[in-house]
This record gives sequence, C-alpha cells and structure tokens, in this order.
Amino acid sequence: MTDSGALRVDLLTREYPPEVYGGAGVHVEYLARELRPLADVRVHCFGAKRDEPGVTAYPEPEQLRDANAALRTMGIDLAMAAGCAGTDIVHSHTWYANFAGHVAKLLYGVPHVLTTHSLEPLRPWKAEQLGGGYALSSYCERTAVESADAIIAVSGGMKRDVLAAYPGVDPEKIRVVYNGIDTEQYRPDRGTDVVERLGIDLARPSVVFVGRITRQKGLPYLMRACRELPPKAQIVLLAGAPDTPEIAAEVEELAAELRAARDPRGVIWVQEMLPKHEVVQVLTHGTVFVCPSVYEPMGIVNLEAMACETAVVATATGGIPEVVADGETGLLVPIAQADDGTGTPVDPDRFVADLAAALTTLLEDPDRARQMGLAGRRRAVETFSWASIAEDTARVYRSVLGR
Repeated sequence: MTDSGALRVDLLTREYPPEVYGGAGVHVEYLARELRPLADVRVHCFGAKRDEPGVTAYPEPEQLRDANAALRTMGIDLAMAAGCAGTDIVHSHTWYANFAGHVAKLLYGVPHVLTTHSLEPLRPWKAEQLGGGYALSSYCERTAVESADAIIAVSGGMKRDVLAAYPGVDPEKIRVVYNGIDTEQYRPDRGTDVVERLGIDLARPSVVFVGRITRQKGLPYLMRACRELPPKAQIVLLAGAPDTPEIAAEVEELAAELRAARDPRGVIWVQEMLPKHEVVQVLTHGTVFVCPSVYEPMGIVNLEAMACETAVVATATGGIPEVVADGETGLLVPIAQADDGTGTPVDPDRFVADLAAALTTLLEDPDRARQMGLAGRRRAVETFSWASIAEDTARVYRSVLGR
C-alpha cells in the first residue's frame, strides 16, 4: 500500500494516448480514467514521453534498436517491470506488456492481473509480420497467462478462447469484464464539415469501415463483398496502419479492382488515422457500419458505431454477438471457420455473399437501419458504461488481494 493508504495499481500497456491505434489502447485510456477515484493508478506505456501525471513511457532500448521487433518489446518490458517498484498489483494488457507484468509479479511478489484482448495462438498470421519473433510473442503471452493470478476476458467468447488456447488455466481464474464505451465522447455528430472534406456524398447511402489493415479485420472479404452492393452505395474505408507490406499490397489491389467495378467516386479510402471526433462524424452519417472481422474478442469499434446511432453489420464470431443484438441493433453474418487458429472462412465465397446480402438489406431499408441505430445507442448507454467496468475490475483486484 502507498503512504496514503490507497491501493496502488500499475497498468502496463503498449498503447496509451496519444499513441493509440487499437481497441486495447482505448480500453486502457478509459479504464485508467475511471479507476483513479478508486485507486492510486500508475500507467506504464511504450513510446514518447507523456505529460500526464502518473504516466511513464518507455522508449526502445538503444542496444536493441536493430533487433527483432518482439525482442525490442521484451527489452521495454524489462524496463517497465523495474518501474513498478512499490506497487500493490500489476495489470497488463496484450502480449506486448504481459511479460512486464509477469516479471513484476516475480520481482516484487505482487499479484498479476492480465486482460486478454486477443490471443497469439489465434493470430498465426502474425508470423508473417514478426518472423521468428512470433515464437517470442507467443512465449511471453503463454508464460504470463498460465502464471497470472487472475485473467480478465473482455467477453464470454474470449473466455472460451483462453480455455481452448491454454487448457491448463483454471477456469475459476477467468472473469468476464466487457470492454466499454464513453457515450459522451461517442454520440451522434450531425455536423458535416468532416464528411464534406473527405468527399462523402450525404445524398447517397454509405457503408463505413474503421480499422487497421490486418488479417483479423477481414478487410479483403469486405472489399470483395462491396462489388455486389447496390450501385448507389458509397464505401467509406477509414483503414490504415497495415501489418505487413503483403497485406497492404493485397488491399491496394482490391481497392483498384473495386474502383474499376464501381463508380470510383463512391469508393473513399482514408489511410491516415483520423482524430476521434472526426471518426464520430463519419460514423454518425453512415447508413451502416461494417465489421467483417474473422477474429474479434469483443470488437469495441462496434460499440463506438452503436453509440453514434449507426446500425451494424458484423461477423458472428468471438465476442461480437455479445455486443451486437442480431435483428435489433444490427445484423450478424454467419461464418463457419477453419479450426487452425486463423479464423479463415471454410467457405469464403459464402461468407462474402452473406456479408454483401446483409449490407444490401440495410442499405435498401434506411428506416430499418435508422431504428437499429437508435436501439444500438440505447444498448451502449445501458450495458457498456466505463464506470461499471472499472468497478468490476476493482472487484477482481480485491479478490486476488484477499480483500
């Protein structure tokens, strides 16, 4: 305990504002904010120095500058673990910081809570990105998961995945605490300055995708499905930060084919990361938001769209069915997936066709899409508040501390 008597919690994460590129970074940002009234929260993250009190950032060790990316991550983790001296409990997020949490647990004899936002065994395409480093990332995650005092799964689907990937884990150690949404930041923005600047035609229905260009997000399947959408539909892709040159090239080629097959003015691809408020406006004006992921432990981006009153079409995989109420806040697209950990559709053509059909259904029935958007906003507000998620997380802390 700190001198003030408050429980000291050290959150360990790769991402933290302003360097956020995925759902885990969003999760830690809001979790830290809501935990601060409940505990003495310290945040340890990767990257450039932060000005926020209680936040320490760690650059890559100079000696490892030319090393494999996974090895550089482990170097940062060691420095991060050293920075946790004096803590009561460490809480790590993603494999990037799991090793830091495990080392801190051993070094200081404190409990380690680990939140699983994704799992390395279910992302084998990472070998394409990391080479031999994938074995290191898998080692870091496996060691931490199997030794953690408690594991927080962001959905029931994620809990099932943990038990399948790591069958030696005691199911009693896994608690389900959903990702959340700030419904004040994510709320409808009826302004038009951003959409007009991006060239989005407000007179046409639109499909909006927001996400990184990575295998798990299923963007190539979406781009094939978009060839079958009604001619009047616009496709708006807020998609950047490709994992590898290979998937970047694949998406570039598919985008060129899509523009050739459709009105090229109706295919809008924004590759830079837009500020949050600009994404909110784009989501608000979308007829439907699409999440074609083949692997998604929860899919916080679906919540963001729902909070902006936008109907969702999403793959029925992972934790997504726990977020998107099929037929109420959107439509779920069925998928039969290979059991090799890749999430690859067993019948890709069927998946693409079903995805196109679901999108077309809402594009051609804007009133139904509008009603689903209103229902999505209600669900986001009532079920996924960050305040309740912080309380649930603090309850996990108390359980491992015996309080």
